[in-house]
Amino acid sequence: MKEHIRQQHKRSRAPIALLLSITLLLSACASTGGTFGAPSGESRAERLADNGNYEGAAQMYRQLASTNTGVERDRLSLLAAQKWLDAGNLDAARSVMRSVSRPSDLDAGAIWDMNAATLHLYDGESEQALAILEPMSRASLPRGQRLRVESLRADAWLQQGDPVRAIELMMQREVWLNRSRELRANREHLWAGLVQTDPQLLRESMQSTIDADIQAWLSLSSLAASTGQQGIGWVNGANRWRNEHRGHEANTILDGLSLPDEVGLDYPQQIALLLPLSGRNARIGEAIQNGFMGAYFAALPGLDDAQSLQIYDVVAEGGASAAYESAVANGAQFVIGPLLRGNVESLANDTLVPVPILTLNYLPEDSLAPPGLYQFGLAPEDEARSAAARAIADGHQRAVALYPSNDWGRRVFQSFASEFETLGGTVLDYRSFRPSEQDFSNTIENLMSLSGSVNRYTRLRANLGKPLQFDPRRRQDTDFIFLAADASVGRLLKSQLKFHYSGDIPAYSTSSIYSMDGRSNSDLNGILFTDTPWVISPHVWIQDLPEMYAAYWPDQRRLGRLHAMGYDAYQLIAGLFAANSGPMPVIDGATGRLFLDMDGRVRRQLAWAQFQNGEPVALPDVDISGGPIPDLGDLPDAQAPQAADDEAWDVSGREL
Repeated sequence: MKEHIRQQHKRSRAPIALLLSITLLLSACASTGGTFGAPSGESRAERLADNGNYEGAAQMYRQLASTNTGVERDRLSLLAAQKWLDAGNLDAARSVMRSVSRPSDLDAGAIWDMNAATLHLYDGESEQALAILEPMSRASLPRGQRLRVESLRADAWLQQGDPVRAIELMMQREVWLNRSRELRANREHLWAGLVQTDPQLLRESMQSTIDADIQAWLSLSSLAASTGQQGIGWVNGANRWRNEHRGHEANTILDGLSLPDEVGLDYPQQIALLLPLSGRNARIGEAIQNGFMGAYFAALPGLDDAQSLQIYDVVAEGGASAAYESAVANGAQFVIGPLLRGNVESLANDTLVPVPILTLNYLPEDSLAPPGLYQFGLAPEDEARSAAARAIADGHQRAVALYPSNDWGRRVFQSFASEFETLGGTVLDYRSFRPSEQDFSNTIENLMSLSGSVNRYTRLRANLGKPLQFDPRRRQDTDFIFLAADASVGRLLKSQLKFHYSGDIPAYSTSSIYSMDGRSNSDLNGILFTDTPWVISPHVWIQDLPEMYAAYWPDQRRLGRLHAMGYDAYQLIAGLFAANSGPMPVIDGATGRLFLDMDGRVRRQLAWAQFQNGEPVALPDVDISGGPIPDLGDLPDAQAPQAADDEAWDVSGREL
């Protein structure tokens, strides 16, 4: 079930998740194609690139190429492709490269070779890239081309799984750099590659070199990669590293991260966890507890002072308020829980909050939380808002929606519609359905405006007095369907949408569509859905945890999202505990990218997947411009929905 997701994710990192940043590549360093006295048009293009406007630079080079012929046209076209690569516009870059044969001119030929090597790196073909770059590194090159070649070589060696060689190349590259801005960009480029490398590989690489500067890079980046540059372990470890390596060039990186000067982060020494550990919700409480304990024990080695944890069974304590009061009386400095919505409301209404608390569910939207009470949970409303944002990002402006006629369905639809229209979209129509039903034909026909087609057919058949082949026409004005449903109902709805000539419309859903029940999801093929990174594409610092949890607690395999919630609940403590003195930093968590809103609610931005060939496949959600980009060679693309059912629709036996 999750194996397919895991393999896709590992291939996307293999042998390393990250390579190049030709954008930070140091746009400030030099033009790779221009020379002293270059035409003013080229100078303007390079200024655009220096300011991060790579698309604009590419368009200008393309325009310049259109006014030239021969070798000069090819050279300018190749520079346009280079800037499109910097912008992450691979399709445009590939199109240019296909249209230009490798020039015999030395300058244009070098640009062609660098572009070809870059495309190999995007495709995860580091050996082919090195076959081009290694001979270039031994040739005489202009400064700008030298800088680009050396950076590409470093990216290739990172893909090869040799961070020591990559560090050596980037350190040597500083010989050709003069300005502090160039040096800083060089180190940021190296850092961005290292922190997305497997931390175990970084630790092992420390044994393969005796160079103290390289070892320092590896030790700091392995700490960053294993912690996600967040939490107590990261802050304390980074400060200890800084104290031990005062003169090291990586201090440039730490200086830009605004870490506290003191070793040690302000964090509570005693925390309490309030969960239902008996009664009908015990299994849910235990799953969250297991996730929480995983993060707790992972953080302990990074703490300067011991941090104690007390766990309270809300049921045995006689309720959430009683459990909270017991925790405070026993010296808790921060409290996590309770879990159930009713308990959260009771606690907020009945109890003063002398000790900050992070509840694991939300108060109603119109409720005002007392000071010191923060709220976090796996709210389906966050997923609905995420679906709206993804659809807009994919270029869709007009939606129809199907949702269950219950409180959950109404809340999810309202959140989706509000966010979608706020972002500029239009909800054309919507229908609710009863989840207990098996046949949704009438609902779908009304939503997709098929009823009018059926009525016209019925009248025509009655007038002619004989049956006719009938091909109804659905509405043509919608870009996609927002489908709020669980897996069992979703399978029926997706099949019936196809039957009703609507299978070619993209469908977006929430995590409820993926039940992780071991059943085939072939009937859901094509549906895009949002989910926690833990389930879809775990970050490098937690990549082994989902399978580890599934092995230790096989009966909780379907509760992976709750493991992730418990893990993040611990990760949030330090940021919320210090929130009175400033904003909480954004956290790349196991349940999503977490941030605190003005009402004390922790919100999530989530990962995305699509059902393909009966399996959920993680979709890339990365900006491949302006920074290091992943090896895209094995990353799947979102598949277009299936064509509409083209069989004639025989309605002669149906009640109309």
